[in-house]
Amino acid sequence: MTKALLTYRGYCLLMLGISLLNPFPLLADRAEDIVILDANAASHLGLQTVTVSAETFEETFLALGRIEPMPGGHAYVSSRIAGRLTAIDAHEGEWTQKDQRLVVVESLQPGDPPPSVSLHSPIDGIVTRSLKHLGEPVTTDLPILEIVNVRKMHAVAKIPEDKISQINAQTPVSIRVIAYPNQSFSGRWIRFGTEVDPESSTLEAYFEIEDPELRLRPAMRAEFILTLSRREGVIAVEKAAIQGDHYQPHVFVKDFEIPHAFIKAPVVTGASSATHVEIKGGLFPGDEVVTQGAYPLSFAGKGGISLKEALDAAHGHEHNEDGSEMTADQQAMASVSTEPSKAVAVQPAWVWFLACLCVLQWILLSVKWSTSRKNPS
Repeated sequence: MTKALLTYRGYCLLMLGISLLNPFPLLADRAEDIVILDANAASHLGLQTVTVSAETFEETFLALGRIEPMPGGHAYVSSRIAGRLTAIDAHEGEWTQKDQRLVVVESLQPGDPPPSVSLHSPIDGIVTRSLKHLGEPVTTDLPILEIVNVRKMHAVAKIPEDKISQINAQTPVSIRVIAYPNQSFSGRWIRFGTEVDPESSTLEAYFEIEDPELRLRPAMRAEFILTLSRREGVIAVEKAAIQGDHYQPHVFVKDFEIPHAFIKAPVVTGASSATHVEIKGGLFPGDEVVTQGAYPLSFAGKGGISLKEALDAAHGHEHNEDGSEMTADQQAMASVSTEPSKAVAVQPAWVWFLACLCVLQWILLSVKWSTSRKNPS
């Protein structure tokens, strides 16, 4: 009996202590995932946002390759007789027409003058190399000129094995070369190569490309953007907006009520294009996502304006540290911390009720315990 009384008395004392504690809530996730800047910091970061909407999305991927002459667009001019070069009508970089006379070779046979033969262009194209000079000896085993048709060429892309089945003659492709970064060329898939490269696991894909302005040259490096699919009603953001790693990507969304505040929002990504990434979850139409300045924003805001201070300024009344609205009891507790001398007057009614109840129970139990000691029987 005495042991039970002591246990119950201890329980009452514990309840008295708990009732007198100040019940502050724990910080919520919002306080951890929000970055709040002052106007000066926001200006220095140069932040730019884009409003998210459901739009047409093209799934694309990037491949690298080169420019090559077509099989019938590459030719050499050579002589069937040995002799001496007596005339050159076309030089490196000049465009020639098929059957146009290019050089004259004087035969080594005797004569006055010695017999000569004219050599003509076998194709339309540019003279890419002149291998002989005027008056130089000509032999039958060495070419004199090299000609390439640069008006119509092959663009050869290295395609990963997992993308091969998605490419056909209807696949849209945009081709760029380093020499003309602001110019894109359209191509048409012709065929695949005959063997996969075991080191890169890629197969060459040949695209026919036309260049009426004659700017392309053999061996130029090329960049291919191939469109694999086109879908409507897809939410996507610029690649620069995606932060974090591949397993935990996130974006920064502009807060709808606090100036210069941005919430770190985890997202689920999907397919990608040359400039955008599909968002399967985590964003809604109308969200303002940070595009420019997203990376430095990940390291900004520490030690600056707190969530409580920002919400207090925005709403004109006090909030908890986690940004939630203060209840009447919490406001009373807050006033105690700022004015300790008024602590007794501002304690909530339920605290006083529990305190009085526990004290009364403690007194009754103490009396009963003392009585039981005097009258052990």
